[in-house]
Amino acid sequence: MTCDGPIPVTGPSRTIFDLASVLSLRQLERAFNEAEVRRLVSRVSLPELVERYPGRRGVAKLRVLLGDASRIGITRSNLEEEFLALVDRVGLPRPRLNAHLEARGRFFEVDAVWHSAKLIVELDGKAAHLTRLAFESDRERDRILLAQGWRVLRITWRQIRDVPQDIVSDLQALLAGRNDS
Repeated sequence: MTCDGPIPVTGPSRTIFDLASVLSLRQLERAFNEAEVRRLVSRVSLPELVERYPGRRGVAKLRVLLGDASRIGITRSNLEEEFLALVDRVGLPRPRLNAHLEARGRFFEVDAVWHSAKLIVELDGKAAHLTRLAFESDRERDRILLAQGWRVLRITWRQIRDVPQDIVSDLQALLAGRNDS
């Protein structure tokens, strides 16, 4: 069998556009973010597709993503998904997920951040955070970020499962700028 020319394929933006008709909003968000991280898609070409095909199935989901920059964020674990679901369920503003911050000339990746409140949430799984290296680097990073005015809240899977209402109360207080004792 011979091929007489290139095989036609869709570009990344068109692929995301097509996926909108079959994925949930959260799945679409994750696919969009992954493509964005890999620099395969931009926010420029998707609005053109939405405008060109306004009645297409899935366009409403794309409008939500394109119109709400705060929704954009990649989750990398089930723990992050559960945390985000909790935040959404109680109506808290969405944090930026797996964001990069600069402090003292160093760059840190944090699990969730609310820039306006200078609040960071680290979602700690036991296996990854109990090694000697992780134990030391977590504390060094927390110290540096605290000195730069950031508040770091560490949350575990067990806490999200067993005491979600306590996490919500703490987040509400911290996002409101209160330090309730």
